[in-house]
Amino acid sequence: MSSGLRTADPDAPPETPESHARSWRGIGAGFVAKLLLMMLVNAAGITAILSAQRAGAWVILGVLVAGLLIADWVYFSKRAVPLKYLFPGLVFLAVFQMFTLLYTGYVAFTNYGTGHLGSMQQAVNAALIQDERPVQDSPQYPLSVVRAGDELGFAITDGDEVLVGTTEDPLTAVGGATVGDNGAPATVPGWEVVPRAELFTDTDLQQRVVELRVPISDDAEDGSLRTREGSTGAVYTSRLVWDDAAQTITNTETGVVYSPDDRGSFVSPDGDRLAAGWYVNVGFDNFVRAFTDASYAGPLLKVTAWTFAFAILTVLTSFGLGLLFALIYNDPRVRGRKLLRTLMILPYAFPAFMSALLWRGMLNSEFGVINEWFFLGADIGWLSDPWLAKLAILWVNLWLSYPYWFLVTTGALQALPGDVIEAARVDGAGRWRQFRSITLPMLLVSTAPLAIASFAFNFNNFTIIYMLTGGGPAFPGSSTPMGSTDILISAIYQISGVSGGRADYGLASALSIVVFVVIGVISALAFRRTRKLEEM
Repeated sequence: MSSGLRTADPDAPPETPESHARSWRGIGAGFVAKLLLMMLVNAAGITAILSAQRAGAWVILGVLVAGLLIADWVYFSKRAVPLKYLFPGLVFLAVFQMFTLLYTGYVAFTNYGTGHLGSMQQAVNAALIQDERPVQDSPQYPLSVVRAGDELGFAITDGDEVLVGTTEDPLTAVGGATVGDNGAPATVPGWEVVPRAELFTDTDLQQRVVELRVPISDDAEDGSLRTREGSTGAVYTSRLVWDDAAQTITNTETGVVYSPDDRGSFVSPDGDRLAAGWYVNVGFDNFVRAFTDASYAGPLLKVTAWTFAFAILTVLTSFGLGLLFALIYNDPRVRGRKLLRTLMILPYAFPAFMSALLWRGMLNSEFGVINEWFFLGADIGWLSDPWLAKLAILWVNLWLSYPYWFLVTTGALQALPGDVIEAARVDGAGRWRQFRSITLPMLLVSTAPLAIASFAFNFNNFTIIYMLTGGGPAFPGSSTPMGSTDILISAIYQISGVSGGRADYGLASALSIVVFVVIGVISALAFRRTRKLEEM
């Protein structure tokens, strides 16, 4: 009968004070390490939460608060052991994948782009600044650029006074400053006077100084101080006046009143718009514009057709050439197979962007070695003619891609069961029949998923397009930034304005979603077909 009392295990080693101490030291060290790590996580999280609050990003703030609370619960709870290992991966997935996708989707439904980059208040400020004119008879003040950390300001000499101000703080007199021989402030308490030599050599600093505006006083109508060269400053004022109560901008010279519309612009009664605007939700307008706007629909249709052709032809040609070489060098009768295989994969080991730049030089119509060596110096526009440029891209991409398929198919061929091939040979099947009925179907079972991945990669193969042709040559008579060799991803890059020109992030994001959906649907259908191959 059980007495309900626990009895010690006679085979267990006796517990000693030393074993208890070691156990507590292990537990204490682990807990302290976890506590320190979570302190760092909470510190970073609270900093991010305060930044989101200051920026007014309430959705992000809510997500950060929820994530921080969940992290603390997971790592201080004894019941969430699996989540302790899964949570970091989930966080990285949310930050680097889901956030990007969701934000791209959000931008796709806005007019975010050139002229519509901020809030309404930012658009008002930009409009007032863009309309600034120098005040008539404004004196030229001797000026020095001053700096405190990352903040820039102006210090000027006005009579016997030295005044200092920044974008946020108007000009204010300071004591203890000294004036140099040129009349500009030489030293200013609390500020570092930026050396003239640095202004001449630092282009980023020059840009910041030219764009800097320091208000003369608390009244915005008094204007602001600006400089063109960093040594003298003048007062500028704007003809536009912002009425916060009526939410309108008035031109004081003409009396025209600009009112906000539902498209994020200030519009006058006769339809004139100010250049500065703000981004608003426009619904499905970007998607509709991509397919109905005459300036985009035609070029985008051509770009889409070329994108599919480029991806499909690249996969077929590179797979075919790689398989051909794999069959040749898999034959035991070929001598020096290891050396020849090594030579075959050299293009694959070379950086793709460098290869594209190399081929771009060789295909140059004026001094490229292709025309010089192989076409007797003929002036063939490999990169200026639309069809020849597409052919050049397919050729260069074939040169870059076939070694990958050569490696893949070589391994797949060596993994095929030899008894099946031998049985077919005994039954009288020739080489072509063996390849068509046995080798190729068995290869496709293992390589079809890789072919799908290769199609998705080449569908978005930005590097080869950008480095070889830059998307050109341009469509004749088209006002869009797209060209004859652009694929969808490079066209999106051009529309986004990253390389210069007018940016249309809303349309670019809408097209990114379309590309994402197209690749997802094609991949899903292709994988279903792959499963049928396995069944066969």
